Amino acid sequence: MQSLGREIDELAATHAFSGVVRIDRDDEPELAKAYGLAHRGHEIPNTVDTQFAIASGAKGFTALAVVSLIEEGALEFSTTARSVLGQDLPLIGDDVTVEHLLSHRSGIGDYLDEDADYEITDYVMPVPVHELATTEQYLEILDGHEAKFAPGEQFSYCNGGYVVLALIAERTSGIPFHELVRQRVCKRAGMDDSEFLRSDELPGRAAIGYLTNDAGSRTNVLHLPVRGSGDGGIYSTVADISSFWSSLFAGRIVSADSLAEMVRPHSEAPGYGLGFWLDDSDVVRLEGYDAGVSFRSVHDLGRTIRYTVISNTSDGAWPLARFLAEKLSG
Repeated sequence: MQSLGREIDELAATHAFSGVVRIDRDDEPELAKAYGLAHRGHEIPNTVDTQFAIASGAKGFTALAVVSLIEEGALEFSTTARSVLGQDLPLIGDDVTVEHLLSHRSGIGDYLDEDADYEITDYVMPVPVHELATTEQYLEILDGHEAKFAPGEQFSYCNGGYVVLALIAERTSGIPFHELVRQRVCKRAGMDDSEFLRSDELPGRAAIGYLTNDAGSRTNVLHLPVRGSGDGGIYSTVADISSFWSSLFAGRIVSADSLAEMVRPHSEAPGYGLGFWLDDSDVVRLEGYDAGVSFRSVHDLGRTIRYTVISNTSDGAWPLARFLAEKLSG
């Protein structure tokens, strides 16, 4: 492990990595290291306890909140979006179900289409970002997007679909989505440092997101919704992510049967379940990528090992994540 730690140090220096790396084996931390700055202007260093945005890594949390409502009978996988949305978002077909949305097989049009030709650091929000703080406020940007294909026909990664899921969960439960995730996921997993924070009032332990790995100080505050929703935006720590994986597979968030449904392939190429990427039958992954955010966390059930790389730059996590994938596989 000392040799691996030195290699990580060298790679972090080569790529000007800003963030945290953690490796766990058999539910015990084996390595945790922080690099770079959480706040460049005041030269505040990242620590292993720094809170980082994890972008789309939060989709797994959204899926779990929804599945928890299914377990208690408030929803079903076959529940149609239309039965909850009423007259809102009329371009979403009447036959689009919760399961279609969870598996990215809904075919609905996306407000943030990842097949579009834009750079990760482009300004793509169609409304001022401060207007996106509650889930209901997202209705304006979710509307007006034509369907791509019939539901169930194919896989197409859809950010908007997960905001629709947040709307469905919020309206069904009567609990604001952010609070629902706190209660149904974070609290059950012992994730005390995980929260949908506002980017314009970050607390002292939260890292500011920067657009590049170099010394430039431009932040992502104008690029992303001021507070995330079902498709991403929660802040967390590497310790909380480790606790998440332990709690998830110990049955403390949803039942074993529900989890088995979530981590079986619903799309073979790419491998995707319900809220989780599936690298093979034993490897489950959460991943997030946005302006000023890069995150990957991999849980290998077969070898009881997991690793997490979080960065507060747009591309910072990828060199170390690729390195760990190679070093820790097989």
